[in-house]
Amino acid sequence: MKEKTSSISLTNVAASYDNGADVLTDVSFNITGGAIYFLTGASGAGKTTLLRLIYQLHKPRTGQIKLFGKTTNDMSRDEITELRKKMAIVFQEYSLLSHLSVFDNVALPLRVRDIPESKIRTLVPKVLDWVGLGKYANAKPLELSGGQQQRISVARAIIIQPSILLADEPTGNLDDDNTSRLMDLFIQMNKMFGTTIILATHNQRLIETYKFPVIHIENHHVKFLTKSDEATPSNKKLWKGPAPKNYFNELSKQFDDIGNI
Repeated sequence: MKEKTSSISLTNVAASYDNGADVLTDVSFNITGGAIYFLTGASGAGKTTLLRLIYQLHKPRTGQIKLFGKTTNDMSRDEITELRKKMAIVFQEYSLLSHLSVFDNVALPLRVRDIPESKIRTLVPKVLDWVGLGKYANAKPLELSGGQQQRISVARAIIIQPSILLADEPTGNLDDDNTSRLMDLFIQMNKMFGTTIILATHNQRLIETYKFPVIHIENHHVKFLTKSDEATPSNKKLWKGPAPKNYFNELSKQFDDIGNI
């Protein structure tokens, strides 16, 4: 099981690109493990930059970032690589490897962690079935639609059972049914494994349906629009997707067998 006490902490963080003007300025907050947050803001406000900072793809110009209680500013490349094994990110542009099959794209993070192939052959098909793409295991990403590629990107991220999951507009190319399916999946991850989830979105209907706290970026600053001790979904759904199969119940022992990947 992943540690529920893990946290994301930013103190007086500023970020810019190529010595240009700050995209984010004086950002300070602390998120304890086991919550789900929406991340909102206008296009170009800095949502992707904030996710990149947390995932250690971009260094802050000033300030300090702590993940799992460890300061990341002066970490070596190897230390950051080890830290990322506890996290996963879903990019807006999918970032799938076009020369690999769907199966091999989803299996890649497990193979990087030297997970036995027998376990990979069990886990990957079940995760693909969950996102509704089991029959496309042998296809190449470019043979799929944008929405299907997005679901493959999500499958690849969640298969490692991360302590922190960062998602940049993961439902942007999905219809209501598949949006509901993915949100149910994220909620199951959060409840079963204590996964901390930050989900960037422009979808106001999604925010109104699932009453999660909101991190809002405006004028280069971050503020919390709502406060909640528990990130729990509203009982009143604005849309109804397919009934979820809680595949995590079935796979939880196999995840435990994999260990702290």
